[in-house]
Amino acid sequence: MLVRNWLMNIHLVPRTLYLTRHGESINNVLGKIGGDCELSNRGEKYVSALADLINNQNIPGIRVWTSWLKRSIQTASGIEAPQERWKALNELDCGDFDGMTYDEICHKYPAEFAARDLNKLTYRYPGGESYQDLVARLEPVIMELERQGNVVVIGHQAVLRCILAYFMDKPLSELPYVKVPLHTLIKITPVAYGCEVEYISLPIDAVDTHREKPYAPTHRQLRIKSQIVRELSDRTAESLNMGPKDTVVNTVGAPQISLRNRN
Repeated sequence: MLVRNWLMNIHLVPRTLYLTRHGESINNVLGKIGGDCELSNRGEKYVSALADLINNQNIPGIRVWTSWLKRSIQTASGIEAPQERWKALNELDCGDFDGMTYDEICHKYPAEFAARDLNKLTYRYPGGESYQDLVARLEPVIMELERQGNVVVIGHQAVLRCILAYFMDKPLSELPYVKVPLHTLIKITPVAYGCEVEYISLPIDAVDTHREKPYAPTHRQLRIKSQIVRELSDRTAESLNMGPKDTVVNTVGAPQISLRNRN
């Protein structure tokens, strides 16, 4: 099976994958996550600039893939190429926190906010998804991309992080922090033993939605109660393969795990 998949994905002709986020959206400007909103004025300018850039390249056999969300479809509207809509390319599902800002989540749900900073890869939004869930959802999309020719993918921050991490061979621990700026076209060209990656920034301002990986804060710095710290520590312990005498020290940030001698 592995050999067959490998043979199916061999390319004998050059190809290029183009990745870009949708144009800046109204929710981006407001600092809200998720939603299915319209583009901002600057986002609409990016639609025209992106179309001019792609259309003037005369890329043979170019195809465009978007998600089902309006901001992705709108961003593709000016590109003169066959287009496909993929529900699997929809942004990471924020569940109960859809439409909220990070500040709102931090103040209303401090335990959830701290839990996500503790392990962004495995954290699952209440009623939503984790990055691990998203990676599983995107697996068939990535396999299909491996078999395609020249494709423009107009997606979302978390989605493009997963795709970029795959083609750049990033470790899973780094995946949630891969930078994918707005109004930037990312050109990926497969070469022997890897990929060449080029970032093409278009001269249209946009907000910066990237959050750096946090340091390991204490519960006092996060302004959360000791009881919440214990809840987070219990959640960490439940996700690990631990012996009956192993413990997770009550902490927020990088958990300190005390393992007993099991011999």
